[in-house]
Order: sequence, then C-alpha cells, then structure tokens
Amino acid sequence: MSLDKEIHVYFMPGMSANSLIFERIKLPSKFHSHFLEWIPPLKSESLKDYSVRLSKSIKHQNPILIGVSFGGLIMQEVSKIINAKKVIIISSVKSRKELSNSMKFARKTKSYKFLPLSWIDDFENLIAFVFGPKIKKRVNLYRKYLSIRDQKYLDWSIDKIVNWDQEEPIKNVIHIHGTYDLIFPIINLKNYIPIEKGDHAVILKRADWLNEYFSKNLA
Repeated sequence: MSLDKEIHVYFMPGMSANSLIFERIKLPSKFHSHFLEWIPPLKSESLKDYSVRLSKSIKHQNPILIGVSFGGLIMQEVSKIINAKKVIIISSVKSRKELSNSMKFARKTKSYKFLPLSWIDDFENLIAFVFGPKIKKRVNLYRKYLSIRDQKYLDWSIDKIVNWDQEEPIKNVIHIHGTYDLIFPIINLKNYIPIEKGDHAVILKRADWLNEYFSKNLA
C-alpha cells in the first residue's frame, strides 16, 4: 500500500507516562502509528502554547489524534491548532465540568499548590496517581511506563489539568472510558463509550477491547 493511502495516527500518553503504554495497541495495516512523547514545559507556559510546540512533531495532514488521560487534554488542544480527521480520548475528560470533584475543589481552593511533592519520590504514590490506586499491587509491572518524573513537569501538569479552561466539549470528540475509573469518575461524564469494569489503566489492561474497537471504528 502506498504511503499516500495510509491513515496516520498520532498517540499521546498520559501524565508522566511514555509511549510504551501503547505497546499492546495493534492497528489494522492501513493505519500508520506515530508516538509522541512529553517535552519539557517552559516556565509558566500555557497549555495552548505547549500544544503549539508539541504539534510541530505532527508531520502529516489530517491525522487521527489519540490521547490518554492528560494526553487526551493535550490532543484536544492540538486539534484546535491543526486539522484532525478524528480525535479520540481514553480515560480522560472533554471539559472542566468532567473533572473529578476533588480536582474541582483543588481548583477552587488552590490547594493543589500546597501538595508536598516529596510524594513524587515514592514511586508507588506516583503510579497510583497516574494509573489509579489498584495499580499499587503491581507496581513493578508498570514501572517501565512512567519515565517522566521531573518535579517542574509534574507541578506544571497538575496545574494544567486542574485549571483546564475548556468550558464545553469540542464537537465530535470520541471518548472511551472505563466505568470503574477512579481518577475521572464517570459520575461527572457525559457522552462516552463505556468499557465495563475498566479502570484508569484501560490502555494497558483492556488493550484487546480497544484493538477490537479500533479495527471496526477507526477509519
């Protein structure tokens, strides 16, 4: 198949994660996968400006954008900069209204600014924050997926998630979400495709479900 007939798909991992989280995702042959990685944010950089910089790594026109968790927020911001054939978010949110109640409280009180970020050095706490508390039982299995642990990056990421200013969902965003997700509970979500009993780590634990969905619905 010639390259001009391929459909290019760009993947963005979640907070602190690298693109290895997509290692179990297998797309049909006509799709060509590209894996984005986190770049260090500049001092006081807005989410919009960060997304502009990141979008320069996207070299194909009208790609499909797929983002997980915080990466889902990023891909929605990127879709405001470039034309995308489709935007798919997994274990993420479509507006600030869909953030968890604890995140809304943190935004209102600014309490997130006073987090004792020494917890970053405790890998079990970090992996539970990124993938959900159930992952703690299998921390060594998931260790390879979290490689971005710089404190400035984590400070920036938490601030941008909590203070995301998206009031209403972008039209036609496809939202896939586990019904047992404790990071972004479904009680605050609307218009999503459920993965029954899936938690925040469905990209790893339910790759077979996602592969089947992509094989039927990605084009």
